[in-house]
Amino acid sequence: MIRLLLLALLIGQFPPSPSRAADSPSKAVFAYGAINAYMTSTWVAREQGFFRKHNVEVEPVFIIATRAAQAMLAGEVQVGLIGPTHVINAVAAGGDMVMFLGNQNNVRYELVAHPSIKRAEDLKGKKVAIGASQAGLASLGAHVALDYMGLNARRDNIALLFMGEEPLRLAALQTGNVQATVIAPELAKTAVSQGFVSLLDMARLNIPFQATGMVTTRKILKSNEQMVERVARANVDAVNYIRNPGNKKSVLQTMAKNLKVSPERIEAAYLDIVEELPRNICPTVPGVRSVLKLMVELGINPKAAQVKSEDVVDLALCKRLGGDGGS
Repeated sequence: MIRLLLLALLIGQFPPSPSRAADSPSKAVFAYGAINAYMTSTWVAREQGFFRKHNVEVEPVFIIATRAAQAMLAGEVQVGLIGPTHVINAVAAGGDMVMFLGNQNNVRYELVAHPSIKRAEDLKGKKVAIGASQAGLASLGAHVALDYMGLNARRDNIALLFMGEEPLRLAALQTGNVQATVIAPELAKTAVSQGFVSLLDMARLNIPFQATGMVTTRKILKSNEQMVERVARANVDAVNYIRNPGNKKSVLQTMAKNLKVSPERIEAAYLDIVEELPRNICPTVPGVRSVLKLMVELGINPKAAQVKSEDVVDLALCKRLGGDGGS
């Protein structure tokens, strides 16, 4: 299904290339693995023509992160905006995947719970909705949140249930199928307005954690570096566009169209990403190390113990574009 969808997209969206190779537009399928405010740079790059400006023909498509990673390994997707856990799993299994640009360089989730849950201890024996896989960002974020509050899912009999993307997790909370979930602040504000409780705002904890970034394969990075750089430059332009106060109205419109939440929640989400989108476009090496450590400790992928941060990220391009690849 994914293969057919992406093939149709390529055939339908990409016109013939000009004859001269130097002037030919690059072509790529770009998958983003979640629907939250941190994807705004991708939507802005498309709607404001930044991909076109940098001569790359791409129509971003939403594919949940686990499947996006699989599609990338299968050669169906050239660039993705996903979490490092998927890169680590691929590398640990001998696959070809690498993160070349940072996007969400911290843990931004809020742990939101049913009104009956007043404190951390009340989560014991309860159900918490997480993402689509144990290695996904929502799963790791849930473990980080529980650990910060002195809880442990196994010890405290907290059931972590795979529910998929954030709107589905919020719906599970609203219908009472779970008693808590981890969701982005813009959705958390919606839940709080409905009477739910925000137990923990992880964005304020400053935990070293690489949450998402631009990903490709080392093969593509070597053989089609021009395409990767064009996508990266479009993303940098989009981030700068978002941060410019003069573009606020346009950015809000883009967010409203793609996030489909109330206007006041869009305003709050906009303020969050203007503040939190990374000033440094490189992935954070300490953040990647934190993810590696967590994956081993939780038994998500014991082979991650053999993976080094330099196996997961390639900082050459982001440094060339002005980023700081600090260790």
